[in-house]
Amino acid sequence: MSDTPKTPLDDGREEQDASADTPGEDSGISSGASEITPGDAVSDTTGAVSGNSVTPSGGTEDDSNAGPNASVDMPAGEPAGESVDDSGPADSESVPHPPPPFPFEQDPETGASDDPSLTASSEDDDDDEEEEEEEEEEEEEEEEESPMTLIQHLDELRKRLKYIAFAAIAGCLACYGFAERLFGYLVAPMVDYMPEASSFIFTAPHEAFLTYLKVAALAGIFLASPYIFYQIWAFIAPGLYDEERKYIIPVALFSAIFFIGGASFGYFIVFPAAFEFFMSFNNEHIQAMLKLDEYLSFSIKLLLAFGLVFEMPLFALILSRIGILTADMMRKARRYSILGAFIVAAILTPPDIFSQLLMAGPLLILYEVSIIVAKVFGKKRRGAEEPEEEKEEETEEAAKAES
Repeated sequence: MSDTPKTPLDDGREEQDASADTPGEDSGISSGASEITPGDAVSDTTGAVSGNSVTPSGGTEDDSNAGPNASVDMPAGEPAGESVDDSGPADSESVPHPPPPFPFEQDPETGASDDPSLTASSEDDDDDEEEEEEEEEEEEEEEEESPMTLIQHLDELRKRLKYIAFAAIAGCLACYGFAERLFGYLVAPMVDYMPEASSFIFTAPHEAFLTYLKVAALAGIFLASPYIFYQIWAFIAPGLYDEERKYIIPVALFSAIFFIGGASFGYFIVFPAAFEFFMSFNNEHIQAMLKLDEYLSFSIKLLLAFGLVFEMPLFALILSRIGILTADMMRKARRYSILGAFIVAAILTPPDIFSQLLMAGPLLILYEVSIIVAKVFGKKRRGAEEPEEEKEEETEEAAKAES
């Protein structure tokens, strides 16, 4: 090449070239690198990369005569600023992943994991459910403890009476198929003392049908008596404590037992004695011709009356457990109970002295049994017993002083 005159720009390039060849000083290419092979990518401070190999003088193989400040050509179609690394692994799956720091076991049967995060979340859910259930229980308790209004009491009474009516109707329908046989059992005590020429008669065309229907209704009431008494005690339940409400079912069962027992006492004990006495007035001038309707009314009234009377010990038990009634109160009211027994017997029995005596006697006996029940199972009143004990002590001291 021919010599050309030097310009100030050429002087600056020579100085830069000399500084690049000086060892120990920083330059675009490290002084320790003697040669960069073709295909290696060199990135500048801005991240731009050239695909051509760079010679130690700073030029490319295609343009070896260019100065050190010659720009590096970028391949066509490749954006600047992106690094191309041909030496890296092509497939990322070949890189092994480290195991999880805390491996958690899972139960194969239940599928439950011992992950503390999952356990904590499940415990939080359980706590929320328990809080919701407690709130619902508190709301129900508040509703139960709140006093019922008159309208609510009447609505409750209407509902219980409706259930009782349905139970009685169902019992009547169930027993109507056996009405004729049941009527035979009902008139058996009277038939045993009737004269041979006497018989039952009916004076109305529908009287026999209604008689069978009434007998079926009576049997249905006795059949459904446990459910009927349960409805009665369920109506009283809102006025009881929680401890007392759990005895409603046993009390209803015993109520039915005492009711059936009282009716059985009337049928097997009172009926034969009463009918024997009534039929003793039959003679040649007076012939017994009994009407079905009148005999059925007489029998139903006595059976129901004795069934209700036999509930007295059970009512005494309930009232004494609540604290309303005590054995001392019943002892003090004994004289009034005798009068009340005859009044109740006169109301519940037919208008004759014999039936009244037959009911008043068991009433007085049941009253004494109720006193014993109230004494054994009743709730003792401390405030009422202490003054009586003090009075007894005072009377004893006064008697000793006088002696």
